[in-house]
Amino acid sequence: MKFVTGLLAAVLLVAGIGASHAVVRIADDRGGRIGTYVDKYQGLRSSGDTVIIDGLCASACTIVLGAVPHDKICVTSHANLGFHAAWDFGANGRAVTNPEATQMLYSMYPSEVRRWISKRGGLTPRMIFLRGRQLMAMYKPCYMDAQASVSR
Repeated sequence: MKFVTGLLAAVLLVAGIGASHAVVRIADDRGGRIGTYVDKYQGLRSSGDTVIIDGLCASACTIVLGAVPHDKICVTSHANLGFHAAWDFGANGRAVTNPEATQMLYSMYPSEVRRWISKRGGLTPRMIFLRGRQLMAMYKPCYMDAQASVSR
């Protein structure tokens, strides 16, 4: 009888592992190169993993909103999304806005996020933040009792 119980427990454990999906937690991500984030989040989209935004997700990090399906993203009360225009380094080492990359970035966002950005003057060199009630109205809340790996 113990053998049958053990065998049943092993089968259920293996079945549960196959059916589970990973959870990726984003917090304190200040962004970086757009191409890097496009690649990263396309891979995440393919995996079917759930994304928890639980802190700062700024700049190129916000590409997650367009790359991962809406129903696979949730936000906590700590979520804070920062948006600005894309830029390159100019000849003198200063940041220079890249209009083509900015338009590409803007087009990746879901329509509700684009409307929110447009109402605040669009993507400019100045960072704008989407958080709190406004963000919670766009994305489902998530609960931090889920096991998550920190995405950096």
